[in-house]
Amino acid sequence: MKKIIFGCFLFLYSISVLAQSEKHPVFKECESEEISLIPGCFKSRLKEKISKEFKVPEKILKEKFKGNINVVFLVDVEGNFRVIYVNSPYKELKAEVERVFKTLPKITPAKFNNHAIEMQFVLPITIPIENNLIEEEEQVVEENRKEVEILRNKEELSISTEKSLFPEHKSGLNIPLTQLEYFKYSNILDQAENSHTSMKPYTYSEAGNYVNLDAKKSQLLKSKSTWFGKKLLNEHMANVIGKDYWFTVDPIVDLQVGKDSDDIETFNNTRGIQINGGLGKNLNFSTSFYESQGRFASYFNEYAESIKPDGGNPAIIPGRGIAKRFKEDAYDYPVAEAYLSYTPSKYFNFQLGNGKNFIGDGYRSLFLSDVASPYTYFKINTSFWKIKYTNIFMSLQDVRPELTVDGAYKKKYMAMHYLSWNVSKKLNLGLFETVIWDNANDRGFDASYLNPLIFYTAVEFGTGSRAGNSLLGLSLKYKHKNMSLYSQFLIDEFRISEVTSSNGWWGNKNGLQIGAKFYNAFKVENLFLQVEHNAVKPYTYSHDELNYNYGHNNQPLGHLWGSNFNETIAIAQYTKGRWFANAKIVIGKKGFDFSDGTDNFSYGGNIYRDNDNRVSDYGNEIGQGNEASIAIADLQLGYLVNPATNLKLFAGVTARNFEPVNPSTNFKASNTTWITLGLKTDVFNWYFDF
Repeated sequence: MKKIIFGCFLFLYSISVLAQSEKHPVFKECESEEISLIPGCFKSRLKEKISKEFKVPEKILKEKFKGNINVVFLVDVEGNFRVIYVNSPYKELKAEVERVFKTLPKITPAKFNNHAIEMQFVLPITIPIENNLIEEEEQVVEENRKEVEILRNKEELSISTEKSLFPEHKSGLNIPLTQLEYFKYSNILDQAENSHTSMKPYTYSEAGNYVNLDAKKSQLLKSKSTWFGKKLLNEHMANVIGKDYWFTVDPIVDLQVGKDSDDIETFNNTRGIQINGGLGKNLNFSTSFYESQGRFASYFNEYAESIKPDGGNPAIIPGRGIAKRFKEDAYDYPVAEAYLSYTPSKYFNFQLGNGKNFIGDGYRSLFLSDVASPYTYFKINTSFWKIKYTNIFMSLQDVRPELTVDGAYKKKYMAMHYLSWNVSKKLNLGLFETVIWDNANDRGFDASYLNPLIFYTAVEFGTGSRAGNSLLGLSLKYKHKNMSLYSQFLIDEFRISEVTSSNGWWGNKNGLQIGAKFYNAFKVENLFLQVEHNAVKPYTYSHDELNYNYGHNNQPLGHLWGSNFNETIAIAQYTKGRWFANAKIVIGKKGFDFSDGTDNFSYGGNIYRDNDNRVSDYGNEIGQGNEASIAIADLQLGYLVNPATNLKLFAGVTARNFEPVNPSTNFKASNTTWITLGLKTDVFNWYFDF
């Protein structure tokens, strides 16, 4: 375990040292500039030379085309310019771009450790060509570079959806909620004025206000002339675009093989399809279906079977869904997700679907995370002034045998709102509230909670003392240059007199998160570092009514570990073109129940246990019960095969050490090393760090 932890940091430290020695290509006119000004000078001279030489083809002039074309090019080791890809609806424009680039002079190539290397770029060219003005703001010093990037991204709009390789970029569809995908945009969004980053997933149109999404993807495209090469490495499998509609069709795969230290041969075999589309300007849709079979590391299999549903199925695959037996020791788990997105104006977005949401700026969330199975939801995003206000209404279920009637799982409902307010350019304040209730007294979905402006706590109180379970929360984020600090404070229940007494009253149920993110750490571009600490007191998220816990399908809706724990997380991520590397370390402790036949009390770690069965009213503290120390280290390396579909090749190793104070037959100490490699369409987060 120590070797893997050390290896994670050593690997990323090596990347950071090497990356600092990379230097930009240099035009002759820029040789006298300071090093910090050379990138800006390079771009300015390039635009100037292209604008002087470029001749707009006659056909484009006749059709009065206006817009941007994105050119992906590189400067090779000899200092020559070479066009890789031109994102243009006209072959005449492609030909002219290639002609113009052939006229560019030979320059000093980029350097890496004092060795000449190829360096790739993306350049938007505006039509009419006279609109390509030299951007003086590119001459600013390095410390202002990110602010310039934000301004440039706002101005350099890509070509219209009607001709785009990536029509989803102009839509109200969600950017796939994955850690690495959001890392690509986080720095710009965090530094942009009046942006809101806590409510995820983002829509493409929302992120597009700050990030040139077409340019981001275009710079990753490969020069391919064959249909197969383009579809495999650059494009959607099918991309149909009409005057008032569009849709894309892509296969989904997650093919993995591996082995853990318990000699279990692991695998995952997911095949699926994803269809995205739009009808008119305001209505978009997405549907995905996954057919999967898998066998995982021993600790993961044991947890999946420990949360199995009533009815005979052997497991619930965490984050995915109910599984039936496949062969003798594997699982078959189909999953379907879909949603409609309607954006009638710049102020509103409505979504109805089956999927997941996330609230927060951290790796974890204490408010709402994406660790549970997909659920049915209706979401309203309202944005105006310095405010983003989100309402989510959810239908959930409890699959335990004590709540199952005639094979039907018990339904419950949740209403949630989150207000994000940019108090200043650097400070964001978030207010969170949610309430859970079920069909007691044939209430069904209580219309009282449909009012998006109402305080749920007051409604819950007015409908009866046992009518629901409400939680409150406060979040803060402060951003400064390439760093942001964030926090969440969750309150499940408290009594002021008991809070001040510090005597461990069981009802002081709350959780705290504090964290920091560092972008372009140590001045290494695309090196991202994050550190985060989470602590949740015993009995938080639980309730004395069986169906009012903060969970779904035997999984938590907040933090993956439930409650009665603290943990510290360190994350490092680095990308270079299509290559990526991730390293993560999680260290914590959690208190479990003994459940050994002699001690059947709830110690507050299992959110599904009745908190009336608590071990004590006072003296409760984090880690009580059968305390276990948990340490997890994870390293993953990979290559982005297709930026349009997020198809990736990867290899990874995970080391997990789990040491309870009182191990038993049903609660074992374990030390697991799990090695995997595979090919997957990365469109959702999947957590293995528990």
